Parts: sequence; C-alpha cells; structure tokens
Amino acid sequence: MVANGITDPQHESAGAWAKKYHLASRTVMESILRPHDLGPTQWYVLYHLAMVGETSQRDLAGPLQVQRATLTGVVSALVRKGLVVQVPSSTDQRQKMLRLTPAGAALWRELPDPIALILDTAFDGIAASDLETTAHVLRTATGKLQELLSKGTPS
Repeated sequence: MVANGITDPQHESAGAWAKKYHLASRTVMESILRPHDLGPTQWYVLYHLAMVGETSQRDLAGPLQVQRATLTGVVSALVRKGLVVQVPSSTDQRQKMLRLTPAGAALWRELPDPIALILDTAFDGIAASDLETTAHVLRTATGKLQELLSKGTPS
C-alpha cells in the first residue's frame, strides 16, 4: 500500500501476498461456482463425498476447517437442493452420515474443477522449483503459527 508516496513494507510482505492470493482465488472460485448455485464450502463438501464416499458429518468439520455450526448450515443447504442425503449411522444413531444423491453425483460430474483452473491460471509459467520453495516457505510459516496457537496466543 502506498500512502504519501511511501510503500508500507507490511503490505508487500509474503504474508500480505499470501492473503491477496487467497482472496483472489476465493473470488475466482465463487465466480466459477455461482452459475451452479454453489459456494466454496458446498463445493468442498461435494468434493469430499465424491472422492471419499459416505462420511459422517462430524468428521467433515476438521478437513474443511469450518465450525460445526457452519457445516450444519452448508449441509442443510445441500440437502434442500437434493444434492446430499443425511442418514443415521448404523453404529451410532446420533451420528449423521452424508452421501451424494444421484442428482449430487450427476452435478459433480458436470461441475468445472475450480481448483484446477485456479492453479493452472495462477501458476502458469512459474518454475516448479519456485513453486516448491513457495510451498515450503508457506508450510513452514503456517506450522510455526499453528505451534504458537497451540501454546496459547501471546498477549
């Protein structure tokens, strides 16, 4: 960010660019999914069910990195759209198992892959070694921040 002709180094940091990339890729993903009446989290639920198969709703919150309440709303929307069905677990009636309906499976086969499009577009022409370095740096930084959080946020 430039103010009074001075560039703020925090807005040009690796962290700032990681955030800008995240926001831009999320916006692209939303624009790809909008014509199909889906949001990114709904897409990730469909992706998980298409790739892994029937899954307990409780077990989806972790991999999708969303709160359980958020996931409940997302799943409810997919159920209303007829794309996902909730059934009680055969081992624990309190647990809800999720699976694609035939309509959900058909939609999944027709959906464009927003992740592939984003990666192909964003990283076209960038050397594999640069991408490996970028992934290493972000993986390391993320791990350090997660470790900090596990110790409790410093005041």
